[in-house]
Parts: sequence; C-alpha cells; structure tokens
Amino acid sequence: MHFIGVFNKDGGTFRTMDMPAFTAMAERVFADEGHTLECRVVEVEDLRAELERAAADPASAAVLAGGGDGTISAAAGICFAHGMALAVLPAGTMNLFARSLGVPLQLAAALDAIARGTVGSVDIATANGRPFVHQFSVGLHSRLVRIRNALTYRSRWGKMLASLRAVALALSRPLVFEVEISTRHGTERRKATAIAVSNNVLGEGHVPYAETIDRGVLGVYVVKPMPAADLARLALSLAYGNWKAHPLVSEREVAQVGLRFPRRKASAMAVIDGELIPLERQVDLRIHAQGLRVVLPALEKAAPRTDPATEVA
Repeated sequence: MHFIGVFNKDGGTFRTMDMPAFTAMAERVFADEGHTLECRVVEVEDLRAELERAAADPASAAVLAGGGDGTISAAAGICFAHGMALAVLPAGTMNLFARSLGVPLQLAAALDAIARGTVGSVDIATANGRPFVHQFSVGLHSRLVRIRNALTYRSRWGKMLASLRAVALALSRPLVFEVEISTRHGTERRKATAIAVSNNVLGEGHVPYAETIDRGVLGVYVVKPMPAADLARLALSLAYGNWKAHPLVSEREVAQVGLRFPRRKASAMAVIDGELIPLERQVDLRIHAQGLRVVLPALEKAAPRTDPATEVA
C-alpha cells in the first residue's frame, strides 16, 4: 500500500520533535512491512488543503494523519467525503479517536501497529452534515473551550493547565438552557446545563471515549441543571470515568436525534470534536454505520521498535 502522511507540525508532540528524523524513521517502518510512505509535514494553516490533496490522490491507498484530536477530526471528515482510508497517528493531548481505534499512544509503537494493520470500517457521525468522530456538545463544554481559547499557553503542559483553569471558571457560573430533543419516540422539552452527542456510546473507567465504534448508534447525554458544587463533583467523576452513575446525567442510544434550541442566543456556540462552531437553532445528528474506512492497528507484536526520533526534545 502507498500511504501519504500528513503531519501537523504545530500540533501536540510534533512541536518539540526533530521532524526530519521522525519522518525518515516512519518511512523505514512502513518499508519494512512492504509499504511506501510519503511524508508531508505542514503548518496548521495548510493542514486542510494538504489533507484534501492527499485524500484525492489516486496513487494513495490511505492517509496517515498525525496530530491532535482537531487534526484527526479534520482528516476523518475529509477521508469520509473522499471514501479514502484513514490511519491515525496520535500526537495530541487526549487522542480520543486513536484510543477508540486501539492505536498505541506511543508514536513508534503506533507506526509499527499501523504499518502491520488492515483496512476496515467504523462509524462516523454528522451534525447538520458536518462529520465528527468523537462528540458534538452544547452548554458547559462550549463555555469551557471558549474560556480556554482565550487563555495563553505555549506548550502541551500549558494547554493542560489552561484547561484546568477553564474548568474552574466554567464551573463557577453554571448555565441553564432549554432544548427540544426529538427521536423516533417523539419530542421532549428539557432544561439542561450540558448536552453531548457522541459517535457510539462513551465507555467508563477512563476519560470519555467510545470503546466500540461500530455499533451504529449515537450516545446522547443530558446533564440536568445543578448547583456549582455538584457540577464540580461531576467534573471530578468525569476525570475518574465513573460519571454515568450520577443521578442528574441521562444516557440513551439512538441512530439519529434532532436538537432544537428555541431561545438560542446569537452568540451561542457548540463544540464539535474540540472545535468551537456557531450553534444553529436546529441541529440534526445521525450516525453513518461503517461509513469511515480506517486502518485498524495490528497489536499482536510484543516488542515494537523504538527510535530516538520519537523522543521529545
């Protein structure tokens, strides 16, 4: 197979790496498994255009996207539109879709597993036609991302500290909004502090990500209004992965769902795979079962290779 690797040099781990050494090592890993890999290291402003070129290249069998969750989400949407297979190289902070796919989080191990992997299909979701691989959310999460984006940070650790500060600020002022939730069972009107719709059901015992992404369902989570102290305890439960037991959090599984926000403010925002977007008054979400072709990692090899190029400078 011929892979085109598109690596976001401004994202996550790649910021502090010797990228020429890393790409040379990656090319050797793929060559050892009988593949060819063409690496393209780009800045964030050129990322989408390069992903589009790679996904439309008739010589390519798969796009190897490297970066954080934003990079991977963009690559997934583009590959979905082109019918191209996506390989995920996790170089971000959370690496949520990589976790769902079972890709090792250490870069050398990830390259090895991908090079020995096979092409399969998993689910992808859309919100008003826009693809996402992890989650669409409204309310608390969008406020948190909005606050964090206004803070200054220069490194991965700085981003993590900014996220903690943003959590504290967001929790200090719980918001409440009205939403109409429509499924095949009918429409109900609810008050909520947060709503999240995920690509398949989120797992427990770890940071929220779907452990299985081929069941053909959306997970719909509604957080009822609660005092700031209770909301802080819920945030702590999220960190430990035991939040589903909270009495003010509901979960359901559907193939599609409509969300209508009758009192939406003009400035209201939503988050889709970590990116802030304007919130539309009506949002229709659906799952596309087996809609995304991906390279599923092979994990049976006991001792993946290591290379100095993968070390953080």
